[in-house]
Amino acid sequence: MRYDKIKKGIFIERPNRFIALVEIEGTIEVCHVKNTGRCKELLTERAEVLVQECGHPGRKTKYDLISVWKGPRLINMDSQAPNTTFREWLNSGAYFQDLKMVKPEQKYGKSRFDYYLETSKRKIFAEVKGVTLEYNGIALFPDAPTERGVKHLKELAACIEEGYEAMVVFIIQMKDVRYMMPNDRMHPVIGAALRALSSKGGKILAIGCSVTEDTIIPGSLVEVRLS
Repeated sequence: MRYDKIKKGIFIERPNRFIALVEIEGTIEVCHVKNTGRCKELLTERAEVLVQECGHPGRKTKYDLISVWKGPRLINMDSQAPNTTFREWLNSGAYFQDLKMVKPEQKYGKSRFDYYLETSKRKIFAEVKGVTLEYNGIALFPDAPTERGVKHLKELAACIEEGYEAMVVFIIQMKDVRYMMPNDRMHPVIGAALRALSSKGGKILAIGCSVTEDTIIPGSLVEVRLS
C-alpha cells in the first residue's frame, strides 16, 4: 500500500477522536485522524507525524494523519490500511496457494465478516484487525476495550460449529516486533475470546509489516502468544 503527497508534521493536540492539530511547514493545520482509537501512547505532545495531503472537493480538512514516530519506530495508524494490506498479503500467495475466491464484507446469518475465502477444499471466514500498540517490542491488541471485537470473535466461533473455518488476522502496523499477545490487562474478555476461538480450531495469525514514510507492506508471520 502506497501513499502519495506525504508531508512531515508535529502533533499538537487532538480535540476529538476525528481530528488533530498538526504543525506543518510552520502552520497549524486541522487534520483528519484515520484512526478513531485512543492512540494515547502514540499521539503525544510534539510527536513527529506524517500526513497525506488530500485534494478531494468538499472535504473539511486538507490532510489525513497517516503515521507517527514512537522513538525510532514508525507506526502506521491508518485504520483503513489493515484490510488493504491483508488483501495484498493474500495476493502474494504467501499463505494460500490455491485461493479461488476472495469476497470482502461477507454476510453470514446476522454477521458481517471482513472476508470470505475459498480454496479448492476450504471455506473460511476471516476478520482483520490492525495493531498499533507496542510495548518493549511486543505487539498488543487492543489498545482500548472493544465489545465489537469480542462480538466478531464469538461469531467466528459459531461459524466453526457450522462447518466453516475461521481466522483472525492481526496486521501489525510496524516492523521488528518480537511477538504479539492479547492485551489482557486492558481487556481480558477479548483475550478469553481469542483463546476460546483457538481451542475450537480457529486460526490466529499476525503479520508484521514494513512501514516507511509512504508505504506499508506486509511481511512475514509474527508469533502469537495467547498465554
